[in-house]
Amino acid sequence: MKPENAPNQSFKTPISERLPLPVRRGLEKLGHDISLARRRRHISTQSMAERLNVSLKTLQRLEKGDPTVAVGTIATAIFVLNELDRLANLLDTARDDVGLGLMDLAVPKRIRRRKDTSPAGVI
Repeated sequence: MKPENAPNQSFKTPISERLPLPVRRGLEKLGHDISLARRRRHISTQSMAERLNVSLKTLQRLEKGDPTVAVGTIATAIFVLNELDRLANLLDTARDDVGLGLMDLAVPKRIRRRKDTSPAGVI
């Protein structure tokens, strides 16, 4: 019998199968886009792997969208491709429509002046 709070999937299940489908697709697209950007810049896989300080196998996994590749490696690849500003602004709070909308809901409808509780004559 399985405990109530046990996860639905076993730890033996590969991480790629435990991720939601949109996440897997997003990582695959990111990997494909990194591969395409690298090739458009005429950077060989060997040179790219050296610049990332990773093995050729890790670069291949990154370009396939493997979710076990470290985020630091992905960020470095984006840096090598001169696109780090886009990564830095990925979740720019000034453009967070959901977060800003929630903040607007929390704004009070009216602001009341606080009553003066200090004794008379005290500044």
